[in-house]
Amino acid sequence: MNAPKSPDAATPTSRVHPAEVVLLVSVFLIAACGLVYELAAGALASYLLGDSVLQFSTIIGAYLFAMGVGSWLSRLVERQLVAQFLRIELLVGLVGGLMPAALFVAHSSLNGTGQLSFKILLYGLVGLVGALVGLEIPLVMRILKRQFSHRYALKDLVSQVLTFDYLGALVVAVAFPLLLVPHLGLIRTGLLFGLLNTAVAIWALFMFRDELPRWRSHALACAGVVLALGAAVGGADHLTTWAEDRFYGEHIVYRSSSPYQRIVVTRSGAGTRLFLNGNLQFHSRDEYRYHEALVHPAMAAHGAPKKVLVLGGGDGMAVREILKYPSVEQVTLVELDPAMTQLFSTEPMLTRLNGNALTSPKVRIVNTDAFGWLESHDEVFDVIVVDFPDPTNFALGKLYTTSFYALLDPHLSAGGFAVVQTTSPLIARKSYWTVATTIEAVGLQTTPYHAHVPSFGEWGFILAGRRPWQPPRQLPDGLRFLTVAGLPALLDFPPDMARVPAEPNRLSNQGLVHTFEDEWGRVHQ
Repeated sequence: MNAPKSPDAATPTSRVHPAEVVLLVSVFLIAACGLVYELAAGALASYLLGDSVLQFSTIIGAYLFAMGVGSWLSRLVERQLVAQFLRIELLVGLVGGLMPAALFVAHSSLNGTGQLSFKILLYGLVGLVGALVGLEIPLVMRILKRQFSHRYALKDLVSQVLTFDYLGALVVAVAFPLLLVPHLGLIRTGLLFGLLNTAVAIWALFMFRDELPRWRSHALACAGVVLALGAAVGGADHLTTWAEDRFYGEHIVYRSSSPYQRIVVTRSGAGTRLFLNGNLQFHSRDEYRYHEALVHPAMAAHGAPKKVLVLGGGDGMAVREILKYPSVEQVTLVELDPAMTQLFSTEPMLTRLNGNALTSPKVRIVNTDAFGWLESHDEVFDVIVVDFPDPTNFALGKLYTTSFYALLDPHLSAGGFAVVQTTSPLIARKSYWTVATTIEAVGLQTTPYHAHVPSFGEWGFILAGRRPWQPPRQLPDGLRFLTVAGLPALLDFPPDMARVPAEPNRLSNQGLVHTFEDEWGRVHQ
């Protein structure tokens, strides 16, 4: 016969209470919302203040610190746990949900004149939201422990809660760049997750109705937050349009978010401009100077290039210049973002600028990562044009490393030339010469040169090959900037742009990203 159990022993039951399930789902949603607010703040800081490793790192650090403060403060909450949890959820949903919209409006209203004020607001909101998010999980754990102490030992409770917490973070970490931002944008994404936080509060309102004091007041608060966030969702498009119009200062004719970047095209009486993540890529009034300087010194010096590779340059402007050579049989354009090549292949205003270059039968478009493409292909080209954005972060910085140029080298024919756009040798002098040193470190000979592009100022390029570069004797007809007689002047560097010592940029350290950030950061101080 079995001995009778002590009446004091906890009897585990396999039946799961609905409230328990909903509380654990709430943990999942809380974690998802908290990470969205963190990612949105980091993305906005990079977008509005510059695509910067520093901005993203400091936002994440400040947010995590604020969460720690919130967790510590949770020990002061001793009574009315459910009521306090409900209020915190409403505050997180309202402040976190409206944060992206508020920051867009503030930045546009300041119009570039109050960067310090904007940073104070940014980090103030990040700190407030982080502290509120830090309060959530400890309160949920205490509510679970109180309600279901017969089911959970402390170790099991912590395990359950943290499992759902980390799972929610994982789902959002994947969905944020791939689904949420491309399809909803930052403002709508923030508002959507603000509503999810509010949904958790509404669940607590009804699930614990009997123990909530002033139930009607809490219900009115929930309704008010839902109405505020709902109204903001309805006006999100107008708000985004207004904020970006103020930010760019010109009429926006196209705006879109891809998984890789925010694409904005503006137009005014002065011409058309393309911005990626808020950074100017070209102005139609002087882009010919940039693209002629980028393409023709390499193409004309080769003599009769047949196969040409373009890395980056999804706007098709470099391809337009390449197609001016009758000897060209094939141009392979490797561009990461299909939204760019689609836009510049179909939009009449933009296809007029690139001369319908991307629809030429000679052009093959490949939408993939250039680094990976070079690793997996063995084609050889007469000329390679490297037209990437500047190394403002580590993802771009890897495209300026010895590892990348070592991959590029085997794809270049024995008599071929590669050319790399290489930032401003005047503003970012050490960054420019770091790229030259990096290319030389893989065994290629370099010929640095520069050209004046009014929209950018002095801009640098570097030719690379296995044989010395000689100025060409002939250029295509119809060029508006380059001349044979004027080419030697491009190679002359005055003292304020002359070469300075620099270490190669390696994938293991990416010192160029830090140097570039420091040099360009001084311009905005």
